[in-house]
Amino acid sequence: MKHTDIKDIFTKKEYIGTTVTVCGWVRTARDSKNVAFLALNDGTTLQHLQIVIDKNGDCVLPEEAAKLGTSLKIIGKVVANENHGTPEINAEEITVLGICPPDYPLQKKFQKLETLREIPHIRVRTNTFNAVFRVRSVMAAAIHRFFQDRGFVYMNTPLITGSDCEGAGEMFKVTTIGYSDKYKSAEEYYADDFFGRKAGLSVSGQLEGEVAAMALGKIYTFGPSFRAEKSNTLRHVAEFWHIEPEIAFCELPDLIEFAEEMIKYIIRDYMEKCPEELKFFEERVEKGLTEKLLNVVNNDFAVVDYTDAIELLKKADVQFEYPVEWGCDLQSEHERYITEKIYNKPVFLINYPKDIKSFYMKQNPDGRTVAATDLLVPGVGEIIGGSERESDLTKLLNAMKDKGMSTDDYKDYLDLRKYGTVPHAGFGLGFERIIMYCTGMQNIRDVIFYPRTVGNIR
Repeated sequence: MKHTDIKDIFTKKEYIGTTVTVCGWVRTARDSKNVAFLALNDGTTLQHLQIVIDKNGDCVLPEEAAKLGTSLKIIGKVVANENHGTPEINAEEITVLGICPPDYPLQKKFQKLETLREIPHIRVRTNTFNAVFRVRSVMAAAIHRFFQDRGFVYMNTPLITGSDCEGAGEMFKVTTIGYSDKYKSAEEYYADDFFGRKAGLSVSGQLEGEVAAMALGKIYTFGPSFRAEKSNTLRHVAEFWHIEPEIAFCELPDLIEFAEEMIKYIIRDYMEKCPEELKFFEERVEKGLTEKLLNVVNNDFAVVDYTDAIELLKKADVQFEYPVEWGCDLQSEHERYITEKIYNKPVFLINYPKDIKSFYMKQNPDGRTVAATDLLVPGVGEIIGGSERESDLTKLLNAMKDKGMSTDDYKDYLDLRKYGTVPHAGFGLGFERIIMYCTGMQNIRDVIFYPRTVGNIR
């Protein structure tokens, strides 16, 4: 049905004095002897449009129209409110599109986020999630624009793969057989399966992305990744969205410069295009959010060597839950201390010990570290993990051997080092984590539509 978006009623002054048709859901309702008021929202803006019904006039207010959650079509004249000048509609005709019974879950004005996670199909109607998912859409568009404007080719890497990019074994198995006791061995089982070998959902499109970069120079992927990591932290879900550029003829300092440019671009675009949502998050979710984001876009990021960071943490007058020693994999408490207490801005941590990083990262001349970087941001921790990739075939084979990996599953990847290898680098940006940072939302489950976690799927 033809109708006008409520956002347009608020942003385009030419609607004042005209008769329009609007549709939406009732957010609040007030009634008195002579007049009734409905607050209508259609999802195009956080603002609710006030509908005024003169009970002494010709417009009839159906009893079910004043129930929270009921959907309506309303025809009426747009006028400026006498007290504050914002648009409202004097209703002339009200049509109920869908009634809503008293057990509607959003009867209470404020509900805990934990409670709303139990009703993901309904929570999107709240102001908080209305804002979150509109911001998510805007930021996704900004990411594509950033790469497209810089000549990157958008690639769709496979979601079903026969290799584990991270080598950690945290993959979901893909099979058409399911449980069966008729096979004597795993080899026999997989030989009879759909692909004739073991397959899983991709944890990253990086390996295939490197293949594309060796032909197209600059590529990026933007899609879902899957990790069967039994973690119930505020930052982990089993299915998340991943942005992964791969750049040929690129070394670690170039990659760091590029990543900083990308983060600043995304945040600036969000602040420019979503002022209403940013104001909402500032008031309701994180005080000082705007100042925090401005601190990011207006300052250079710090670049700190892992070894130096370990020394700073060891000198810190803090009792960490996890002890800090050179060679340890930094925990969230360490990452946040570095960004929030020491530098108070995003930090690129570089040159990690090779034993705690993936096989494909370029080995530094010291023999102990690799040319890797994590971007740590205040309030979230790591949002980017990247590295220069090992381009030397012999060193790559030795790294795989040290980690007990089979080279048979990585033949295509190894061929890249055999046929015209070049220095190249790339990173992965967790989309949900940058959304968390920009909105102040503390739990990753609250920035993704249907979160998938251990023991939870619907």
